[in-house]
Amino acid sequence: MNRILHAASAVWRFYRDGFRNMTWGRTLWIIILVKLLVFFVVLRLFFFQPVLKGLSDTEKQETVGRNLTPKSSVPL
Repeated sequence: MNRILHAASAVWRFYRDGFRNMTWGRTLWIIILVKLLVFFVVLRLFFFQPVLKGLSDTEKQETVGRNLTPKSSVPL
């Protein structure tokens, strides 16, 4: 775990120092953050619909069970 944190902080420092020394650094960070925000908002709105919203606990259990169990083409 310590190696992962060290690697992540090294990557962060690399980008932070690199962009800090650039004349366009702040603008590029703003563009990156706006793109990430738009990307995740679009994913949330269009691809991750709240399927279980408004269902009771029993209905939620049935829906999850139906979606997780394989659909057999051979009747039992």
